Amino acid sequence: MTESTSKIKAGIVGGAGYTGGEMLRILINHPNVEIIFVHSKSNAGNHVYDVHTDLFGDTDLTFAAELAFNIDVLFLCVGHGDARKFLEANDIPDHILIIDLSQDFRLSQNATIGNKSFVYGLPELNREAIKSADNIANPGCFATCLQLGLLPLASKGLLNNDVHVTATTGSTGAGQSLSPTSHFTWRNDNLSVYKVFNHQHLNEIGQSLRQLQGGFDKDINFVPYRGGFTRGIIASIYTESDLSEAEALKLYQEYYAGHPFTHVTSKDIDLKQIVNTNKCFLQVKKHGNKIFIVSIMDNLLKGASGQAVQNMNIMFGLDERAGLRLKATGF
Repeated sequence: MTESTSKIKAGIVGGAGYTGGEMLRILINHPNVEIIFVHSKSNAGNHVYDVHTDLFGDTDLTFAAELAFNIDVLFLCVGHGDARKFLEANDIPDHILIIDLSQDFRLSQNATIGNKSFVYGLPELNREAIKSADNIANPGCFATCLQLGLLPLASKGLLNNDVHVTATTGSTGAGQSLSPTSHFTWRNDNLSVYKVFNHQHLNEIGQSLRQLQGGFDKDINFVPYRGGFTRGIIASIYTESDLSEAEALKLYQEYYAGHPFTHVTSKDIDLKQIVNTNKCFLQVKKHGNKIFIVSIMDNLLKGASGQAVQNMNIMFGLDERAGLRLKATGF
């Protein structure tokens, strides 16, 4: 797509959930976007601010029960498995670009439905393909965080040993539907491990690493944690490497030099620096024979809705940062 002086007309399906709410917060303030509809059958007729109460005073949009096709881009903010069902049930015209936030089309073997094919939407890996894509499979939150921590090494064929990862995510990573592990009384002041070594995001991580390092066949030993906080992901990653700290730092800085949201440092980093932003911060250190990377980002922004808007900006030839110059919480 090429840049246009008229505003991009956007539709949102699944606007009542966490990622739908974040999408609304971004697009309402995006200088190049007009929201045409927000679809939610269960909330049809209600004001958006009745569900996302922080948007009271920002918009008079109401949820719609029906789809509209006078749009340029459609964001699917629905659950895993539901995006494919939605596209099977609804014939979306080919002129509408689709950005799907579920995992339904991320893997190459699942990346087509009918005549529509999806490009994996990690700009730090596939920016050129995203520019000409008709449909985007937005990456997962853990997947984004871990890939950004590993892509520079893979780009030089340097992932030659097993990778070890421990990562903790906030409660919003589980979605809005209540479960025993998302209730405040359980989650607060608590920490737990889940999906050890078999998290679903490992599939897309491996796919991306092999895109850069075709022979990559090492284990990614991933231990995810549920954190007692609302949003953000912090991942600690290490693998054996012959690189010095200075060489590793240079490699990471050069790889991300043209990417406005991913920043590399040797200093200590913490979640409050990136929560409520579309940024990923990477700390690169050397300990003995191991490269140690800390990767931090907001799971709902760079890990979901923010990255989806970043992809939209690239697809329509806009400044990649449009609508995404967001303020961190700070304290």
